[in-house]
Amino acid sequence: MLAALLSLGTAELVAALLGRTSSPVIAVGGAFVDRTPRWLKEFAIRTFGENDKDVLIAGVVATVLVLALLVGALAVRRRVLGYAFIALLAAVAASAAVSRPNADWQDVLPSLVGGLLGGLALGLLLHAVSSRVAPRATTTEAGSQKPESQVGVGRRRFLVAAAGVGVAAVSTELIARAARSRLDVAASRAAVRLPVPASPAPALAPGAMLRTAGLSSFYTASRDFYRVDTALTVPQLTTEDWRLRIHGDVERELSLDWQQLLARPMIERDITLTCVSNEVGGNLVGTARWLGVPLKPLLEEAGPRARADQIVSRSVDGMTIGTPTAVVMDGRDAMLAVAMNGEPLLPKHGFPVRMVVPGLYGYVSATKWVTELELTSFDAYDAYWVKRGWAEQAPIKTASRIDTPRPFSKNPPGRVAVAGVAWAQHRGVSKVEVRVDGGPWQPAQLSAAGSKDLWRQWVWEWDATEPGTHKLEVRATDADGETQPQTREAPFPEGSQGWHSVVVRVTD
Repeated sequence: MLAALLSLGTAELVAALLGRTSSPVIAVGGAFVDRTPRWLKEFAIRTFGENDKDVLIAGVVATVLVLALLVGALAVRRRVLGYAFIALLAAVAASAAVSRPNADWQDVLPSLVGGLLGGLALGLLLHAVSSRVAPRATTTEAGSQKPESQVGVGRRRFLVAAAGVGVAAVSTELIARAARSRLDVAASRAAVRLPVPASPAPALAPGAMLRTAGLSSFYTASRDFYRVDTALTVPQLTTEDWRLRIHGDVERELSLDWQQLLARPMIERDITLTCVSNEVGGNLVGTARWLGVPLKPLLEEAGPRARADQIVSRSVDGMTIGTPTAVVMDGRDAMLAVAMNGEPLLPKHGFPVRMVVPGLYGYVSATKWVTELELTSFDAYDAYWVKRGWAEQAPIKTASRIDTPRPFSKNPPGRVAVAGVAWAQHRGVSKVEVRVDGGPWQPAQLSAAGSKDLWRQWVWEWDATEPGTHKLEVRATDADGETQPQTREAPFPEGSQGWHSVVVRVTD
């Protein structure tokens, strides 16, 4: 276990010094994510939320250490098993590293150097275990000679060697963390001066925000905004290093750096985003005020050819997302966003630049850390999630959620505010209805309508006079007159569907 810890710590340090994200834990974890069955990914998102990546990393480390303990017990008798285990770890990690998008030859170095140091440490420890001081003769009471093996000395030698390896393992990890901190983009983000938008966000109508206890805030704080992606470590891309390339089926390739992007006219819009993994009643949805450069004029400058019906956006970490070209060009406020809620993007939300396309689930529109736009066709290329069976094109479905009262809550008899949010991006919500115990539908009070790309808050006053357990249900109707269906559908392959319900109790 100590040898494995030193191997992992050394590899982390080498990766940090190289400025790469190819440490064994991250490389193997990323490869695991790519090969994880859909049901397991959905379970992880549903169960752990944004902590799913921490859980995965902890699982990788724990698995290695448990295996190391088991192999170590055998290696005391057969050293070759220990060396083979360290070599296998290094080989697996190196293979995983070179399989990652944007990998190059340097990405095998952390695993190889870590494996070498781990092997040397294992040899040192095994030698200490097997070493014995030459026996010496002692005289018994009967006067006979008896050899005495000084096991205590051998044990002390092992403990000294183990302590040395342990200190080295901890030191390499601490130095690696310090080296990684140098790559942090906090200074780059702090230096950003956001331009004044040429087209500010329209003022919200009076009554757009309801004041009901327990109801979701109209705007979602950036720190609380949902994050669902495959990046085990948040990419650290500075504004100085950022570049955008627009190419593929276009008349003219374009290339922009950060200053050129900020020099373009910007728009500011309030937009609600939703993740396709959001379950009925889930919280993978939020609203923010976004500032960015409109995508349509950029693409018009590049001149997409007629057959280019897909925009493949690529992240700095190699993630690919496919967006219908027609959607970006139809006049909606699709943008390359640089700010969220009045501040530069947080690194976890895509600093310095991400895509925002209203009306589409994030997996086909919301590329974070975006550095490339390739015009192509759906026939010619399948993006990351499409290769895994998700729908090519995924407009957001009409949905509604009860925020209050909470499930299984106890409420005193009397007036109870039933409230929540509803969304149908790029169509808008026209009506929300609530019912109790399968009774008649009752119209809820809607907040004032804003953009059709925004959710709406709603509230309904329930006369909760009958003690006992009750079931509350909600449904929404979009601006086209389509009411969300009752039939439940799972998020795969194009978003969840169904009425949200909660069971509550009215006390005596």
